[in-house]
Amino acid sequence: MNERSTGIRNVLVVDDEPDIRELLEITLGRMKLNARTAACVAEARQLLAREDFDLCLTDMRLPDGNGIELVEHIQRERPQLPVAVITAFGSMDTAIQALKAGAFDFVSKPVDLNMLRDLISSALRVSAAKRNAAETSGLQGDSPPMRQLKAAIVKLARSQAPVYIRGESGTGKERVAREIHARGPRSDRPFVPVNCGAIPTELMESEFFGHVKGSFTGAVADKEGLFQAAHGGTLFLDEVAELPLHMQVKLLRAIQERAVKPVGASREVPVDVRILSATHKDLAAEVAAGRFRQDLYYRINVIELGVPPLRERMDDLPLLTADILARIAADWGAAAPEPSAAALAKLRGYAYPGNVRELENILERAATLCEGGRIEADDLRLPDPAATTVINNGTARSLDDALEEQEKQAILDALEKTRWNRTAAAKLLGISFRQMRYRLKKLGID
Repeated sequence: MNERSTGIRNVLVVDDEPDIRELLEITLGRMKLNARTAACVAEARQLLAREDFDLCLTDMRLPDGNGIELVEHIQRERPQLPVAVITAFGSMDTAIQALKAGAFDFVSKPVDLNMLRDLISSALRVSAAKRNAAETSGLQGDSPPMRQLKAAIVKLARSQAPVYIRGESGTGKERVAREIHARGPRSDRPFVPVNCGAIPTELMESEFFGHVKGSFTGAVADKEGLFQAAHGGTLFLDEVAELPLHMQVKLLRAIQERAVKPVGASREVPVDVRILSATHKDLAAEVAAGRFRQDLYYRINVIELGVPPLRERMDDLPLLTADILARIAADWGAAAPEPSAAALAKLRGYAYPGNVRELENILERAATLCEGGRIEADDLRLPDPAATTVINNGTARSLDDALEEQEKQAILDALEKTRWNRTAAAKLLGISFRQMRYRLKKLGID
């Protein structure tokens, strides 16, 4: 009888050591899984050609080849089949090589059975999801660069390899990270984003790893860190290049050992997280300049994923514009304003140094200023395309930030003149009260 018809999941175990095969068979049997075993690459290929499997577990060292060769074979012949490798203790370079080849994850010898069970459960969730997965995405756009990005996300979602998301400011790197998480086996677990540049240096270790009561002044209770909060899920390290060197060392150890030591604790705590990271900086250049550790760079940059800037996918502009205006209207509780043909043409002619985030701010401003539910070209108030920054007191800032600051100051001036009467201030500015309320919330004016 075909095992799949009975609902039993099949796992292929490839290892030349009989005692390891027996240990894995027992472990899989207790998980109510059916194990088929092979002692070499040739036997594994024969079984893969004859039978369907939901997961493959393979040792790295085999008599007639190695686990990476088998990973590559499965990627070619059975790309929907997750494969995990068993590596020798301390063989991190080998594990990274396997992840680059397409392995789902890895586990080191001596095998920790609890970690192995977690890995198997995650891999089987991927296997089940991929049988009926539609290649859709929550990311807006159908231009060639976006189709390429979405295809990469589908592939990366079924892996556990660390991914470094590279892209300019405003391209939507966190949205890409959320998409990878949402389409993977950890989608029902936490997604924890952290802006590495926003945490004070003296609090970083406590924020990332937690602390125990009494470990320092003000530690009045035990506190879990970001790694513990993301346990079972995904930790997204945004602006990872902003981490100071001393914290990079601690982060590297946490990723390699899959454990963290809270401040003041006597022992490490195991954590199971997938690491996604991003920065708008050139991380390789940061390594060359000595500001970012090379060993950490190679650990988080197992797979690099580039997010295209808006200027390289202008075919998506009409769709993005309609989507942004619909979201603005939903916040206002009103009908979405529509851009005129002249406004759309003007939007197409702009370079967007701030990418999609800048487009959002431009449209929010235009929706506030427009009359009669129609955005005209003059309502856009686009910056001079020849300039990308302005100088204020000797400091370069993005035009988008400068314009937002000017808008905020205009609203504050109107509020001061009307003694903080919002209705009167809105009338003075020539906007509706609803638009006024939206702008106050957007700009953080209480």
